[in-house]
Formats: sequence, C-alpha cells, structure tokens
Amino acid sequence: MIESPLAVLVVLTAVAAGFLLLERVTKWRLFSFFPPLLFIYFVPMILSNAGLLVHEGPVYGWMGETMLPFLLVIVLLQVDVVSAVRVMGRGVLVMLCGTAGVILGAPIAYSRVKSRMEPTAWRAFGSLAGSWIGGTAHMAAVSQGIGASGAELGLAILGDNLVYIVWLPLLLASRALAPWFNRFARVDPKRIAMLEQAGAAAQGGREPMAVRHFLYLLFLGLAATWVAGLIAHKLPERPPVLSTDTWQILLVTTFGLLLSATPARRIPGSHELAMALIYLFVASMGARANLSELGGQAVWFVAAAYLWIILHGTACVLGARLLHVDIH
Repeated sequence: MIESPLAVLVVLTAVAAGFLLLERVTKWRLFSFFPPLLFIYFVPMILSNAGLLVHEGPVYGWMGETMLPFLLVIVLLQVDVVSAVRVMGRGVLVMLCGTAGVILGAPIAYSRVKSRMEPTAWRAFGSLAGSWIGGTAHMAAVSQGIGASGAELGLAILGDNLVYIVWLPLLLASRALAPWFNRFARVDPKRIAMLEQAGAAAQGGREPMAVRHFLYLLFLGLAATWVAGLIAHKLPERPPVLSTDTWQILLVTTFGLLLSATPARRIPGSHELAMALIYLFVASMGARANLSELGGQAVWFVAAAYLWIILHGTACVLGARLLHVDIH
C-alpha cells in the first residue's frame, strides 16, 4: 500500500495530469460525455478501496485545511462583480432566479429520496448545490464547509456529471429555439445586440505570466488562508452546519472577493493555478471515499438530481419571462 505523503501526492498528481493529458491528446468523444473530473475522482477511490492507496493521511488533511482555502482566494481574484452587473443588467436577476431554483429545489428533491438514503446524505445535496451555483471550486468549498465525506462528495460529482451529459445537449439544442423564446419572453432585440457588444468589450487582454505573478498569488492566497484560520477558530460553532471549517471557507471567500476589487484582479494565471489545485483536491476526496457508502445511494441521488435540475430550469424560464431577458 502507498502510504508515504509524498508518494500519495505523486499518485494524485499523476491521475489528475494523466486524464487531462489523455483528453487533450486523444480527443476521445468519451470525454464529451464523461469529463476528466469524473475519472480524477473515481480512479483514486478505486485505488484506495483496492488497498493500493492509503485512505487517511496527512496529505489529505493538508489539502482540506490549507490548499482548498488557498485556491478559493485565488480563483475569486478574477471575479468582476461590477462589470458583470453592467453587462448582464436584468440578466443578473434571472441568474438569481436560477439560484433560487437550486436552493428551493434541493430540499424538494431531497425529500423525495430521503428515506432511501443515509441521514447525512443532505451533505451530498449541499455539495451539488455548490456546484450548480458556483462551479467546481464552489462545490469543493461547500463540501469542506459542511463536512461532507469523500463518498458524499462523490455522489455530488456523479450527479453533476450524469445530469451534465443530458442537460448540456439540451441547452445547446435550445439555441435553435432562441428566436421563438425571445418572442415568448418579449425580449427587446436592441437589448440582445447591446449585450453582445458589451460582452465583447469586457474581454480584456492580460499580460503574459511571469515568475513574480506566482509569488504574488502564493502570498495573497497563503496570507488570506492564515488570517481566515486565525479568525475562524475564535468564532462560535453550530454543528453540523456551522463549524470552524465553515467559517474559514466563508472568510476566505470574502477575502477573495475583496481582493478582486483591487489591482490584484489583474494578476494573470490565478484561474489556471486554482483549477489545477481543484483537480488535486477532488482526487484526494476520491481517495478518502468508501465505495460501499457510495454505491447504494447513487441511483436515488441521481434521480433526485434530475428532478432538481428540472426545478432549476423552470425557475430560469419563469424569471426570463417575467423580466424579458434572453437566457441563451
């Protein structure tokens, strides 16, 4: 069994890098339906459950306590809230309607399968909500904040990807219905043209990445993580939802958004570095997952996820109709 912290890190890095390379080199259609993230989670899980890779170790703890908060800070550096509101206009309200659909749809979907799943399965729903509201980084953050196990995060990743392979083609196919939908939603054609122009104008260039930029990112991410940890340990806990980990995630998220309003937002490479670390974190959660805990609940969770995404989509369509916004 591989137990050395360095060896474990080598294996996790090899799995993450290997599948990203495989996708790029082979261009297999398989990856259009099952993204590399799915394999990056499940391969370490298989290795650890087969007794080839250690289930618990200091590397996993370090990734959750230090690496995840660090990557959250730097992934948020490029967020430009002001520009997003200016470009999207009322589209922001439709986005909030979609978010409400995720938030309200979660307990509805969970209630339909609750009796078939473990008592802590709500953490899997919370993790998936994080993904649908804010992407993979948000899913990782939420899972850490609410104390989701490796198996519970695995359910979220599985549900996310199995919904994705149906949901994405539907979204792409809906482009053909855009003229009809815009009439249905009573969208002003001038507004569509204005949004396209504003979106193009918002795409600004960045300077090439240099050594100093890595050091800037390391300093900002580590400093924010350290300060957030100091403060989090002094704040009250309300288990099982509000813990020290939850406070730390909330604090580093706040720090990241505050830094995005400063010249730090122009540091190149922050998103790419953060995504690389996210893949490593997901691989580590897979290695910690118990396969037996995942298998019995997967079918019910995926079924609930499909019900949930229908509720989310309905909220988006209703929001677009009420606010006269094109959601394509």
